[in-house]
Amino acid sequence: MGLKEEFEDYAEKAKTLPENTTNDDKLILYGLYKQATVGPVNTSRPGMFNMKEKYKWDAWKAVEGKSKEEAMNDYITKVKQLQEAAAASS
Repeated sequence: MGLKEEFEDYAEKAKTLPENTTNDDKLILYGLYKQATVGPVNTSRPGMFNMKEKYKWDAWKAVEGKSKEEAMNDYITKVKQLQEAAAASS
């Protein structure tokens, strides 16, 4: 399985993470996903009245130096960590 296929597999697995996954972890995954699939931030930062979108934009901006491959690898690692944590707490 190539990196792109493994990444897509873990993107599906991320959808099954428990509801108690923290917002911080969700934002990390969001930023890595966007970096892996789109590349560097290509939109302007949302305004102060749209906090959720602003946090998501900031999470994406935080990883803008990573290549798409690095972002895919980091995303896979993060999903694995969250799966292990969920399994340990159940």
